[in-house]
Amino acid sequence: MNCKPGVFFLDMKLWRFLDMRHKIVTYIGLAAILLGLSAQEVLGQGEDRRGTAGATYLLLPVTARTAALGNTSTSGFSSMSGIEALHSNPAGLVFNSGTNALFSNMQYFADINVNTFGIAQRVGSGSLALVVTSWDFGDIPLTTELQPEVTDVTFSPAYLQFGASYARQLTDRIAAGVTVKLLSEDIDRANATGLALDAGMGYTVGETGLRFGVALKNFGPGMTYTGNGLTQQVRLPGAPPNATTQAVSIEAAGFELPTVLNFGVSYTRQVAADVSLGVLGNFRSNSFAQDQFSGGLELGLRNILFVRGAYEWQEDMDQTAFEGWSVGAGLNFEFSGRSASVDYSYQGAEFFDEVQMFTVSVVL
Repeated sequence: MNCKPGVFFLDMKLWRFLDMRHKIVTYIGLAAILLGLSAQEVLGQGEDRRGTAGATYLLLPVTARTAALGNTSTSGFSSMSGIEALHSNPAGLVFNSGTNALFSNMQYFADINVNTFGIAQRVGSGSLALVVTSWDFGDIPLTTELQPEVTDVTFSPAYLQFGASYARQLTDRIAAGVTVKLLSEDIDRANATGLALDAGMGYTVGETGLRFGVALKNFGPGMTYTGNGLTQQVRLPGAPPNATTQAVSIEAAGFELPTVLNFGVSYTRQVAADVSLGVLGNFRSNSFAQDQFSGGLELGLRNILFVRGAYEWQEDMDQTAFEGWSVGAGLNFEFSGRSASVDYSYQGAEFFDEVQMFTVSVVL
């Protein structure tokens, strides 16, 4: 058989390329299997460890669109901005097409104010993002064991979450992303710091509008409070009554992070010339609570007006402060290759006032 050297060389390059691509997909599959096995080990006793985790604010959505869709965005939407998709799955950051800036405000229970600011930048076939979320609890009257009565003395707890993310399109259908989060909790003269990791993957089924996603969130070492607030003046056991008190530091018990594993699926299609429909589903395996199932819908008109709704269910709904349902709407404006969106969400609550959220996002 005769074969020209040039043709043979091109065939070898093509074979190496296909072989490399096959290896990449294989490695991604193995990583997903290992991720699932690790998560099963971490999350296997959620019922037995219910209510023992700290930093549970990490489970709450911080953008209006994510909240209105009931935390079902693990698989992502192509029309979502990259920062919007980050909370559910770091791989969703690949939706960012340029420079994306976002600001979100949430009015939480008991007049707690939550602000989120993020910025993302497209870099080659990947994207980088920085997101900061702060929890402002306001002024709380300071009471102690020796002074239990309320006075004008107050303290102001504050939680801060700083996240750095990177996502990359590995193939035309597979994307992966990771987020490293620095956590800081500050209460009167006591504070705790920690690190958490989010990792996720997304898979697009060609041009069908079907997407799948998996994400492991809030994986990291436990946190422990330290500071002067844990120091007390006490009289040592066995000391005479007139002995001076000694400063004793109390060692606080540590707490684990609320690790979760999300599996999501979404399907979008044009149901009419100017009408789009998105259907989402999600399963969340909690390491310190019951597993949760959620489903959401998004109806878009001319890619300008969006109406959303979702319901989140678990076996014992009375163990959560929310009623399970959420609704929302959004407006999207496009001009000169740029876009801006304003979103609103409303979540029903059983014992407190409903949670409302506003989000403004700009893509340049």
